[in-house]
Amino acid sequence: MARIPLAILLGGLLLVWPAALNLYPLVFVDSFTYIRQTTMGVPPWDKSLTYGAAIHALHGAWSLWPVALAQGLLASWLLWLTQRALREAPGPGAHLLVCGGLAALTSAPWFLATVMPDALTALGPLCLFLLGFGRLSRIEMLAVGLLGALAISGHMAHLPPALALVVMTALLTRRLAPVLRVAAPPMLALLVLASANYAAFGRFAPSPHGAIFLLARLQDDGPALRLMQARCPEDPGWRLCGFLDRLPMDAEDFLWGISPINSEADGSLRKLGGLRAVPEAREIVGATIAAYPEEVAWAMLRNALRQLTLFRVGDTLVPTSLFSTREVIEHGFPAAELARFDAGLQARGLLPAAAAPFLPIHLPVVLLALLLAPWLLWRAARARDVPRAALILFALVAIGGNAAATGALSKPLNRYEARIIWLLPAAVGLALLPLRRR
Repeated sequence: MARIPLAILLGGLLLVWPAALNLYPLVFVDSFTYIRQTTMGVPPWDKSLTYGAAIHALHGAWSLWPVALAQGLLASWLLWLTQRALREAPGPGAHLLVCGGLAALTSAPWFLATVMPDALTALGPLCLFLLGFGRLSRIEMLAVGLLGALAISGHMAHLPPALALVVMTALLTRRLAPVLRVAAPPMLALLVLASANYAAFGRFAPSPHGAIFLLARLQDDGPALRLMQARCPEDPGWRLCGFLDRLPMDAEDFLWGISPINSEADGSLRKLGGLRAVPEAREIVGATIAAYPEEVAWAMLRNALRQLTLFRVGDTLVPTSLFSTREVIEHGFPAAELARFDAGLQARGLLPAAAAPFLPIHLPVVLLALLLAPWLLWRAARARDVPRAALILFALVAIGGNAAATGALSKPLNRYEARIIWLLPAAVGLALLPLRRR
């Protein structure tokens, strides 16, 4: 029996090997907000509050290494449970083969080794699959359910794919019990998100400030700008009416750059401009959807389809804007941790070059998995092997749902799809394993 925990441990280490390459866990431009949330008591208005609280229990303002290691171990454990759901007699050797393949051939380790909720994007669908089709004990079911709720609540874009998977479970099982089990984590995630936002901002809502992100997307795509151009001459009550000559602009620049929401009329900085623009954003977004529903729907569809084609690893590896993370570590962690951060390849700008030899294989592996998926679905259908068919369908629906959510709410970027695309090779690899009866 000791072989199983050892295989899960070794699999978890394989799945975060880029942290060893970097000499430190990977971070992204947004990592500092999740660390600062508890170490400096600054809740992020633009992000989920659950991931930062969860990782504090691991780093304890001491080191970020436990965060990356825990993410790898959790992924390894879920993959073991998934193999067990598909095979009557799962094997440690097969588990290490799956983890090693994902570590070497997919984007999985590059996100599992990163201190970001992106590490949990693919884990949520795995949890829901196990709740619907895994052979779990009561304790395992509770642990997987709680982990699923954490993964889904870690980022608002995780919620739409989760709800789509509840529908998929109903279509596949046509039974109430598995649907309720799969629905429990997203419902708990909604409750936790709304409660946390009420405590922090006084609004009981899962995303009280989400309108500003949708406005950024809709003015970039055009419908929101058309609405303002039509209404502002007659009723210039919206603050953005005074900045129409600067629109449209890139959604990311609109949110975080020197944009109309972040600048005063004289060009000076408007502190917390995005947060202060939320009430007006709600009005403009609501009016835009009411006036141009078809244009909004087509824009979202175009963005989702474009997002499906973007899944290269690389935009999270650069050292751009890591000074904020460094500052949080400098003021909230021991001096030795700051020294370890500074010694990492990423902080020195060397990680993209070090990672380059390992990344080109990702695209052909995803394409091969995409070609094999229909055949594996057909084979599972013939054998009436519902768990194998469900695993592949869950991967496809989760990947598509993620593209739809991020494409509609944000700018299509490589990291949004790269963080979950490895779920398809994982599902295909597991489905290829022989049944191996007891």
